[in-house]
Amino acid sequence: MTKPPIRDVQIADDMIRLGQFLKLAGLAEDGSHAKELIDGDEVTVNGRLEIRRGAQLHHGDVVAVGDERARLHAAH
Repeated sequence: MTKPPIRDVQIADDMIRLGQFLKLAGLAEDGSHAKELIDGDEVTVNGRLEIRRGAQLHHGDVVAVGDERARLHAAH
């Protein structure tokens, strides 16, 4: 079975923190859900486990929770 396609999510700035991006991309319902996902070792950034909710994401980074993936697109 193939993975779903990567969704592109545009942001207005050059950078966004992981917790915020999880909510914006619809990978987490709210801030506490984002924290649960990160604390539960369920979030990867560019294929690597990420445990810092405040990790800075930049253009082109791919965030995954399970089979759901979203790629960050900075407006600049």
